[in-house]
This record gives sequence, structure tokens and C-alpha cells, in this order.
Amino acid sequence: MAEQAKVPSIRFAGFTDPWEQRKLGEIASFSKGSGYSKADIRESGIPLFLYGRMYTQYETRVDSVDTFAAPRPGTLYSKGTEIVVPASGESAEDIARASAITREGIALGGDLNVVYPQRMVTPLFLAYGLSHGSSQKLLAQKAQGKTIVHIHASDLKGLGIAFPDVTEQQAIGTFFSSLDDLITLHQRKYDKLVIFKKSMLEKMFPKDGESVPEIRFAGFTDPWEQRKLGEVAHFINGRAYSQNELLFSGKYPVLRVGNFYTNDSWYYSDLELEDKNYAYEGDLLYTWSATFGPHIWHGNKVIYHYHIWKVQLEAALEKLFAFQLLERDKERILSDKNGSTMVHITKTGIENTSVLMPCSVEEQRRIGAFFDHLDSIITLHQRKLELLRNIKKSLLDKMFV
Repeated sequence: MAEQAKVPSIRFAGFTDPWEQRKLGEIASFSKGSGYSKADIRESGIPLFLYGRMYTQYETRVDSVDTFAAPRPGTLYSKGTEIVVPASGESAEDIARASAITREGIALGGDLNVVYPQRMVTPLFLAYGLSHGSSQKLLAQKAQGKTIVHIHASDLKGLGIAFPDVTEQQAIGTFFSSLDDLITLHQRKYDKLVIFKKSMLEKMFPKDGESVPEIRFAGFTDPWEQRKLGEVAHFINGRAYSQNELLFSGKYPVLRVGNFYTNDSWYYSDLELEDKNYAYEGDLLYTWSATFGPHIWHGNKVIYHYHIWKVQLEAALEKLFAFQLLERDKERILSDKNGSTMVHITKTGIENTSVLMPCSVEEQRRIGAFFDHLDSIITLHQRKLELLRNIKKSLLDKMFV
């Protein structure tokens, strides 16, 4: 007799019945993909779905593929009503995912578990359910192995699945599918902007061996000049702290490298220091250990830690241009890295780095403002993406048992 499962915390209006709990083996049949691999990919032929796509290009709903292969006897083709689960992967978390194949005639490659749900469960709902919520956690627990983990059909058959009636399943599947489409749209916009910026950096800065860029603002014709960074910028060391000098509360926040990249907890200090030891709104900073690159500080007065430089600029170098210059030339600057356990670049090394820059500060200002505006648009799309992903994650937790 089937068990009754709990209901999710958020449901579409009109649905009140409890979800049913069954073993996947009771409501689905199973097969295995054929032995196609990456080596079989061709320019044309039959459409081919390989298990590696579930790690490099994961989608819950697969409408089409961009890989092809020569047909061979014994190939397992999609019916457009199945889901696939990887049979192997690098970690239990990676392997616990499913995709609904919505198009028939796609060759299903090797190392794929193929699941054919009965009519009481829709493929798209089942794919979302296996990839999130309690079923996903149970699936991850069934993964076996150390270096490479595996999931077998026998593991899937014993997996507990909670599901409502088909009408509610269709509503849930359609909702999350539309949300995924919106996320994909914003991802494409973000990717295009990143590519556009990369292209414009290549065109608005001189290529190696040249002194003028391919694209310039009107009115600027003079060749760019080569200068050492130390001639136009001074990299001021942050202060190193002993453990007892850092507090959990205090007068001044202490900015560490991790605070730029993650939600690292903040430490504080009550020490009164020279003005050079503080970073203020708008200051140009550079992280020179573990993670590298320029930052413009947007926030209140802080003390910056030892692995951060404050960059003081001469009048010949404009701040927003300097930021883009340091970001663009990062790989060349990092070619002079030192250390093994703590990789870093040296103050002497970065100040001796030669760079090309316009003689005109106004041209620098125009270039810096252009890329600063472009960065703002990219950041806006990045935040929209993060917001949509967080909304999706939260709703998946609340709309599945």
C-alpha cells in the first residue's frame, strides 16, 4: 500500500491533496544508454546526447542537442518521454541530477541511466524532483565509489519519490521550465556582454608591438607612451596583524582579501593608524596574494590588510583607466608570481611592469568611463542572474517535498 507523503510549503491554488510516496521502481521502467562516447562526435549525423553534457551544459529540460554521430546498430533512441540520470561522476552531489529528454530520435550515449516513468508521473516533474529536494539528497546518498562514483538502475529503483496528481505536476514542471528559460536568457545576455567587453579591450588598447589602438575616441591621435607602473602609481602595503589585535567588534573594519570575493566574516580594530593605512570610498586597491587584481573600494572607512595594496596615482594616470589597465594586464603581471604555499606578486615586480597608456589624461578618462559603465551593466546582469537562481533554489525547496 502506498504511503502518503507530506505536502510542500508552497502550492498552486486549488491543490490540497497530500502527495503520494512510492518507490521509483514501482512507477517507472529502466534502460541504459548505448556505448557512444566523446570520440564518436561528428560534424553531422544523428543527434547525440552524452552524459558529459549533464556536467558541462546541464539542463533540466533538453529540447535539442548540438552534438552528432554516425548511426550504429543497437542505438537507444529517445522517445521524448524519458529522463536520464548519469551513471558515473566525480562526486555524489554531481551525479544526483536528472534531465527530461523532450524530443524523440536523440541517441542516448553510454554511462546514462534511462528512466521511463508511467503516466502517473510526468518526465519534467520527475527530473526536477530527482535533481532537488529530499529525493536528490537520497539519490546522492546512494552514489558509490571513491575516485569515481556510480549510480546503478538498482539504486534508482529503490529511491522514494513523492508526487501529486498529474495536473499539479504539469503546473510545477511548466513553472520551473519557464523560470529556467528566463535564467538562460539572462545568462546569454551576461555572456554576450562579457565577450563584448573582452573584444573592446582588445580594440581600445594597443596590440603587442603597436603604440595606437584600433578604436579611439574622436580627437585623440597621439601614440600611447610606455611607462613603468612605479613611475605613475605607488603601491602602499597594508598592515599585518597579530591575532590578538583583531576583534569581533571595534571602531574600524579590517578589510581582508576574502571580503572582496565571499561573505567572509569581518574583523575589527581599535588601533589609530597613519592615514595611509586606511581605505576610503573610491580608493583603488589591489589584492596581491592568493587572489589577484584591482578593486575600487565602495564603502566606509576601513583598514586594509597586509595582502592588499592601496594604489596612489600620480596626476599622469587616471583612476578608472588605471583599474582597466591593471585588470587587462593581470596575466602579464602575474607571470612574475613568487612562492609555493602562499603565491604572491611583489611590490617591486608590479612597479617595474611596463605598460602602455595615453599621454592625454582626458583620453584615459574617456576610456575608463566607457569601461566603468560597461562593467556596471555586466554587474547588473550578474546580480539579476544570482537573484533568479536564488529564487529558483528557494522555490524548489518549498515546492517539492
